[in-house]
Amino acid sequence: MKVIGTLMPARIALLAAGAAVVAAASACTAQAPGSATPATAPASAPAAATNTATATASATATAGPSATPGTSATVGALVAGFPSKLLPVMPGSKVVASSFDKSTTPATAALVGSTAAKPAAVVAYYTKALEAQGFKAVPGNTVGSVASKDFVRAGSETVNIAVPATGGVSTFTIGANVTPESVK
Repeated sequence: MKVIGTLMPARIALLAAGAAVVAAASACTAQAPGSATPATAPASAPAAATNTATATASATATAGPSATPGTSATVGALVAGFPSKLLPVMPGSKVVASSFDKSTTPATAALVGSTAAKPAAVVAYYTKALEAQGFKAVPGNTVGSVASKDFVRAGSETVNIAVPATGGVSTFTIGANVTPESVK
């Protein structure tokens, strides 16, 4: 099915954006007083990302020699120029990290946040916000036991949201691949 084929780049980009955000968070982690090495947290646990973000609120990652020009990521806030009309921050949630690159086609944006709301409420909020912008929800609401939803617009623009919950906290990750004109 063609629609499924167009979602794979979105999921790959979402994973890459998540890895970039985790790498940025790890690079910006503060050292404990008197320690010789920086404190690190496992990248695989959502709670670890939240703890890292708390420790490094408002730290900004800078582009290295291998980074794509125009790509930026911030921990604890929305990165400068983030397309908040495309991906609004859910009321009552906290921004854990964000990234944005409008210099490529498709433009990519990623948002990681946390909230006390249930995963279904997070998915419902973003479904309403994205459908109001012309995105169509793709059938399916989970990947394994994790709430997850894919959206497509104009056959080539994609958004994915995944919302695992642990200990009463829902950590949502949203990745978008859209035309550069969509984020102006």
